[in-house]
Amino acid sequence: MSVYVHYRERMSDRPRASLRRILEDLGSTVLDVAAAEGDLLDAEVTGVHIYDPLDEPLLPAGSIVLAVGVDRAEQICALLDAAGPAAGVVVKQPVDVDGRVHAKVRETGVAVLGLTRAASWAQVAALLRALLAEGDLAEPGNDTPLDDLFALANAVCALLDAPITIEDRSSRVLAYSGRQDEADAGRIETVLGRQVPERYRRMLEERGFFRQLYQSGEPIYIELNDEAIARAAVAVRSGDEILGSIWAVVREPLSGQRRQALADAAKIVALQLLRQRAGADTRRRLRADLLSTVLAGGGDAAEAAGRLGVASERLCVLAAQLSDGPDADAARRESDRQRFCDALALHVGAIHPKAAAALVGSVAYAVLPLHAGGEEEARAVRVAESFLARVGPRHAANIGVGRMARNLAEVARSRADADRALRVLRAREASGVVAGYTGVHFESLLLQLSDLVQAEEQTPTGPYERLLEHDARHGSELVSTLRAYLDAFGDVNAASAKIHVHANTFRYRLKRLVQISGLDLADPEARLAVMLQMRIFGG
Repeated sequence: MSVYVHYRERMSDRPRASLRRILEDLGSTVLDVAAAEGDLLDAEVTGVHIYDPLDEPLLPAGSIVLAVGVDRAEQICALLDAAGPAAGVVVKQPVDVDGRVHAKVRETGVAVLGLTRAASWAQVAALLRALLAEGDLAEPGNDTPLDDLFALANAVCALLDAPITIEDRSSRVLAYSGRQDEADAGRIETVLGRQVPERYRRMLEERGFFRQLYQSGEPIYIELNDEAIARAAVAVRSGDEILGSIWAVVREPLSGQRRQALADAAKIVALQLLRQRAGADTRRRLRADLLSTVLAGGGDAAEAAGRLGVASERLCVLAAQLSDGPDADAARRESDRQRFCDALALHVGAIHPKAAAALVGSVAYAVLPLHAGGEEEARAVRVAESFLARVGPRHAANIGVGRMARNLAEVARSRADADRALRVLRAREASGVVAGYTGVHFESLLLQLSDLVQAEEQTPTGPYERLLEHDARHGSELVSTLRAYLDAFGDVNAASAKIHVHANTFRYRLKRLVQISGLDLADPEARLAVMLQMRIFGG
C-alpha cells in the first residue's frame, strides 16, 4: 500500500477538528482523557482559550479551555459550571477526578483532559492552535486531502511501524505521529517543545548527519548514542531547495520497501509544504492589508474589521518590534518577525476572541478589545508585559501601547500613540520594555518637536548657540556646566559633584557662561528655552 493511499484511508472518516482527533494526533505523550462520558470526545473544537480565574469567564462555544492553576476537584467542578458551551477543559496531571467531577461532566457535557506535567501551557496552546490551523486548510469534500501533516505523519508511522516527526529546515516540528511514548527522551522533549533541542542539533551538525541528509536523495540511517534510539531520516525537497525533513525512530535500518515508503512520503510532504507556504503567505498578506486598513481608521475600516472579525469599539493598539541581531540576515529577520507576530496573535487571541494581530513592515501590530471599567491603557500594558514575559528573553523586543479608542475612527490615533511610544523606547535603547503612550508622553512630544526642527533645518539660537560656539572655539565645558546646574535645580554642590569639579570652580564657570551667553538664570522662561534646546539639539 502506498503512503498516499494509506493517508487517504486515515483521512476519510476523521472528524475535522474534534477532541478525539486532537487526542489521536497529540497522543498520550501530551494529552490524555481524565473524565469524559459517551460521545463527548466527538465535540467540535473551534478555538483555544486560556482560563484566568481573575477575569470574567468569556468562553466561546466549542473552545478548549486551558485551566491554568486549576488542580482540585472543587475547582474543576466550578470551572465546568462556568465553561458553558466549551468542548473540553485541560488540567495539568495528575488530575483530581472524583465522583463529583464525573457527575459534573455528565451534567455539563464538557470533557476533562489531563496535560502531562512536562509540557508548559505555552507549548500546549501552540500545539492546539497548530492542529486547528492544519484542519482549517482542508476544505470539506476535497477529493485530495493534502493539507493535514499530522494525518500524513500518522500514515507514515503506520507504514514504517515507527514514531514520525516532520520538521522544517530549522528543526522546528511541523507535525508528528502518535506512539511518541515508544521513542526516547530526546524525541519526547522535541515533541513537547516543537523544536529539536539545541544540544541534539549541535551533535547532529558536528557528526555531519545534516550534511549527509541534505546531500542524499534517499533516506539515511543514523546511529546516535547509547541513550538514544537510532533514526531514519529523509530530506524534503522542492528541486534544489531543502524544505525540511522526516525523521523516524527505528531500532534497525529500514527494509527496501520501507525506505521507498519514506522516500515517497517526502514527495507528498514537499507538495503540502509548498501549498501551505503559498496559502500562508496569501493569508498573511491579506490579514496585514486588512489590519492596516483598520489601523488607518478611514471609511473602509468597518468593512476590514468585519472581515478580520475584530471588535469595532473600545480598542487599544499595541505596536511590538523585535531588536534585530547584528548577525541576522534578511531572511532570518523576516522569519523571526513572523514567528514573533504569530505568538502575539496567539496571546491576544487567547485574551479576547475579537482581537487580531499582523505584521506590517517590521512592526507587529495588535488590536485588542478592552472591557469597560477605566484604566484601559494600564490593562493593555499588563497584557503586553505578560506577553514579553511568556516569550522570554530570547526575543529582545519592545512594545508601545496606544490610548483606548472608543470606535474605529479613533484607532488611527491609538496606532500613532503606540508608534510614538515604541520610538521613545528605541531612542532609550531599551530592550524587553513595554511603554504606554501616557507614560512617555513628554518624551514623545520632544521627538515630534525634534522631527519638526530637522525638517525645517533649524539650528540653535540665542544663549545656547553662543555657549556652543564658545565651547567649540576654546575647548571649554560651559554647556555641560549649565546642564548639570539645571539638572540639579540650581544646587551648586550637587551639580559640581556630578561633573567632578570643585564647587568654587563650578561657580566660576557658571559666572563665565552667564557673561558669555547673556542667559538670565533667574528667568524661568529663559531656563525652559535653553533646556528644550539642549534636549532637541544635544551638545
